[in-house]
Amino acid sequence: MQKKTIVITGGGTGGHLSVARSFIEEFYKRDYKIIFIGSTKGADQKWFENEPKLEQKFFMDTRGVVNQTKLGKLYSLYLIFKAVVKSIVILKKYNVSKVISVGGFSAAPASFASILTKTDFYIHEQNSVMGRLNKLTAKMAKDIFSSYLPTSKVKDYPINEKFFQKARVRTNIKTIIFLGGSQGATAINNFALDIAKDLNDMGIKIIHQTGTNDFEKCKNTYAKLNIDVDIFDFDTNILAKMDKADFAVSRSGASTLWELVAIGIPTLFIPYPYAAANHQYHNAKYLLENDLCFLSKENELNKEYLIDIIQNTKIDKISLALTKIIKKDAVKNIVDIIIK
Repeated sequence: MQKKTIVITGGGTGGHLSVARSFIEEFYKRDYKIIFIGSTKGADQKWFENEPKLEQKFFMDTRGVVNQTKLGKLYSLYLIFKAVVKSIVILKKYNVSKVISVGGFSAAPASFASILTKTDFYIHEQNSVMGRLNKLTAKMAKDIFSSYLPTSKVKDYPINEKFFQKARVRTNIKTIIFLGGSQGATAINNFALDIAKDLNDMGIKIIHQTGTNDFEKCKNTYAKLNIDVDIFDFDTNILAKMDKADFAVSRSGASTLWELVAIGIPTLFIPYPYAAANHQYHNAKYLLENDLCFLSKENELNKEYLIDIIQNTKIDKISLALTKIIKKDAVKNIVDIIIK
């Protein structure tokens, strides 16, 4: 029997790509041929250019439309139009049966191509507030899956099962990981540098994901402070870094948030203030309302708050509760529905 071919599309940031990877691994287990369609912009190539589970991968010359000048928007739309034509050719050439979008501007060409060719089209919306592309294409989708959408047939977030395998209850804060996302976060980087000496004096080790732009600055500053830090700009195996930590200071993009939940790490979330519709704040709101995380606006961030958390919080109670609020079969259950 000939293997069926599906397309996973989307990306730009690590959050979207993490969901894409979960789908790739699940479809691979089920003996599907998998094609990834992403963009040359963002982190798509860094994640999947050498992924052996993919039958083919295509990185289109596209970019986002949001936050562009009028001329910039027109040029972005022109690039998307060209990429849609290429995507239609790909869908027909490989006889693609289904297209699954994980969102982000990278998903636009294959999503529109799927709709135009009447290929079965599915959306996974990772955030609490639906992105513009997903809003635009939602009515044409056979199903939309989201942890935040009441009508979603699967409510749990599609986290790689490896995170659940590493879940454990944290009892003491001996190591803190600072996570700014795949592109880094200057505010979190600066905060980490500001509090580094205090943490070092408290005997707390630091793991720090800086992103590319601030890596040298942070590395040099830690060297001047004579503090030994596990510092890196980007790592596709972020689980290995998280596993060493007892507490996190992090952006609240959906994938990172739910990965931290799955592994049981209490977290101080610092939402990206310019995220569309302030979705990073709303991503963390559920946890906050249930006393399962800490939250600070970027402009209100101060080291006294984190020091108080470290000294006065029983993190074992939070850590245990986190491991119980998410189930590990989300991606399996979503794929069951897609291939039914």
